[in-house]
Amino acid sequence: MEILWVLMALVMLGFVLLQLSRRRRGAVGLVEPGHPDAADPANYGFAREEELDVRMPGPDQDLLDVLDLVQRTQDYRGAQQLLAGTEAEGERRWQRVQAFAGAASLELRQRPGGVGETPGGQWLRVWRAEAPKDAGGAAVHAEFLVQQAWRTATPGTDEFRIIMEEAKAACGEAALLAPGDPIPYIVELSVARGLGYPREEFEQLWLKILDRAPNHMGAHLAALQYWCEKWHGSRALAYSFAEAAAARAPRGSLLAAMPLFAVFEHLPEVNLVSGFYQSEVVTKAVHGALHAVHSARPDDPMQAHVRHLLVFFLVRGERWAEAMNQLTVIDGHVGALPWTLSADPAAEFAVYRALAVAGYEANGGSPATLPH
Repeated sequence: MEILWVLMALVMLGFVLLQLSRRRRGAVGLVEPGHPDAADPANYGFAREEELDVRMPGPDQDLLDVLDLVQRTQDYRGAQQLLAGTEAEGERRWQRVQAFAGAASLELRQRPGGVGETPGGQWLRVWRAEAPKDAGGAAVHAEFLVQQAWRTATPGTDEFRIIMEEAKAACGEAALLAPGDPIPYIVELSVARGLGYPREEFEQLWLKILDRAPNHMGAHLAALQYWCEKWHGSRALAYSFAEAAAARAPRGSLLAAMPLFAVFEHLPEVNLVSGFYQSEVVTKAVHGALHAVHSARPDDPMQAHVRHLLVFFLVRGERWAEAMNQLTVIDGHVGALPWTLSADPAAEFAVYRALAVAGYEANGGSPATLPH
């Protein structure tokens, strides 16, 4: 009987995948490069898969230049200066803290150190040793510990808890160095999720963030994880949190896109409902996200996060032209959901991009008809 159920599930899954790849006037799918029917993303000026930057969701040339300098010279001072000159309450500072911490963590993974060998990420250790009162270095160190916990240990184990407790202490130290800075508290949101803060303690932490940066999109995305069904909340609590954020979003704020992230976090592992991506709940969330990116400041660094997720939903919903409009803005960078959940973010992004191009051309679109 169990085998019968498995076979039935596989048949239904095949049907759903077939439906996903179809459109109104025929079928849309991927074929081998060079095939006569292959749609070529390069015709639209899109980057080749091997050129896609997996480090960040969108362009930040100043960050890239400093990262290159720091990793090449192992001198932290470029990172220190860049963070010192970045607005404390802004989204970009949070992204840069994450990027520096991630770079140090990746270096350590690649060069763990041994007898007579300097471990990777040594520049961050030197930064903390030589400038212990520097708020930027303290924030990067706290985020580094958080990333190390998630990357090197299993939640629930003693090893994971020990690293997270160290990260919690580092967050407290960073907060003391810059009382008005929301970043240490935003870093702690991940600690709260990992250690399973009681709701009252989590809400107290959240109030500290709202006091400092009430419309911080990155903070809301981090907090949403806590309220998700897979962690310490439920689908209803996550939706309620996201919808409340969208409802109080000021004009031009990307918080209006929060419901789309809540929907994404609660997608069924196997979708057996035909038309799910055209359903009311998805359509409403997509509409809110589209409105958010259209009304937000062009230089808002969180725009890329929303646009990447929109590509995922628009392709699944067979809204090819709208997906292409998003791709013209974000192409070249893939360091965002949903691609970062894949072992190969660039390849995952390239599949969706190719589907968008194929669907767009199957419905009469061409490079000449795509607005830039």
